[in-house]
Amino acid sequence: MLDGILEKSINAPLSRALEFYKNISDDFVGSIEATGVRFAEEYEGLADADRLRARLAKNGARVRNGGASVSVGPLSPACIACTGACVSRTFAITNNCHRDCFFCFNPNQKDFAYYCENDFPWREQLEDLAKETSSPKCIALSGGEPMLRPKETIDFFRYAKELFSNVHLRIYTSGDLLDEDGLRGLRDAGLDEIRFSIKQGDSEGLLSKVLAIVEHAVSIIPTVMVEMPVIPGSKEYMQDLLLRLSDIGIDGMNLLEFTYPLWNWTIFDQLGLTLKNPPFEVIYNYSYAGSIPVEGSELLCLDLMLWAQDKGLPMSLHYCSLENKHRAQMRNMNEPFAEANECYALDYEDFFLKTIQVYGRDRIPTKEALAERGCRSFIDDEESDCTSFHPKWLNDAALVVTPDGERVCPCVSWNIAVPGEESSLKFRELKVLKACDAPAIMLCDQTAELDKAEGHL
Repeated sequence: MLDGILEKSINAPLSRALEFYKNISDDFVGSIEATGVRFAEEYEGLADADRLRARLAKNGARVRNGGASVSVGPLSPACIACTGACVSRTFAITNNCHRDCFFCFNPNQKDFAYYCENDFPWREQLEDLAKETSSPKCIALSGGEPMLRPKETIDFFRYAKELFSNVHLRIYTSGDLLDEDGLRGLRDAGLDEIRFSIKQGDSEGLLSKVLAIVEHAVSIIPTVMVEMPVIPGSKEYMQDLLLRLSDIGIDGMNLLEFTYPLWNWTIFDQLGLTLKNPPFEVIYNYSYAGSIPVEGSELLCLDLMLWAQDKGLPMSLHYCSLENKHRAQMRNMNEPFAEANECYALDYEDFFLKTIQVYGRDRIPTKEALAERGCRSFIDDEESDCTSFHPKWLNDAALVVTPDGERVCPCVSWNIAVPGEESSLKFRELKVLKACDAPAIMLCDQTAELDKAEGHL
């Protein structure tokens, strides 16, 4: 408490900025809590997750996108494209599904009910995509359940291959509506990869049926994967499933962070689950899923990867967090403007546009010191008593001392690009944090070379 009072007395503008964005995060959590859900303690599993990531990295795993993605073995080209070149597009034929998963977030989609009654105009959508200046590297068919429309699904892949001869084609399916003929039909239509979504809670009979189809797929489809959310408390089930899938010989498995879709809380509560707090590194209205990560899912995913490494399981494994899906949106939004302003830079860890800021008493000595070192670009905001500059000067700014002998306190500012009319561009600030508390900023794209060196499935 005393530290906070002293800080406010020394640099009130800095304290106001930090408090403003902390309140945004707290208010967001409070608004969700008001619906009756329960959050975990703040940053409950963060340190443990960081330790697991470090152990995986020491064992040779790739930690990508600021820790939002962790992989062992080659990745699917679609996973590389998702937050790499961002040239993966996903389509659907219908939102209908014969399953009733309590964690499904599809109902959060715009016009969900309409596309349960009506099929998506997928032909027109593919044709519109073909008219764009650049072609996608990966195209996916999801849903709903695509195999509720088996003929249309085959037609979709044939047409996609006709329009994009070199595209990587994949499908997401629960698998229980498939048979060998259906798998051959998909292969002949050009399918490169199938991703089975196995449901925890299925009876052993249904699980065995799906695993039998997975085994047939291994001999028919070029790349066979399982992709499923990992529910906290399911460690023994997941370990058994990993062993069975390893015996079948699948190519890889995507372990997804389990999320709450903002409905059906009663079931989550019955399972004793809580939500991650804070739910996102940066509070924003993300377009993917409309859901909130569940506390403990990330820890279990990473723990399962270490266990699989110790067991020597040959399949590739990939932990894909909810934040990792947000990374693709941020890259699409911000990368075109990576060099639009001399005081901002794209962070290739999380794909936000970053600038470094100093407040109040720190402004003049920081500007003078950086100018001596060659910095020529500053943005002064008198209303917030703040000066911004390019992240490459962060280390220099951290060494600056004020006339009264105090070190300045540089902060990191997270931003998104907001294009306006007539080529105007604004940067919308979403978060400010002391640089000493913020993750390191990566100013060049290193993941592309890592992915190239690792290869893909």
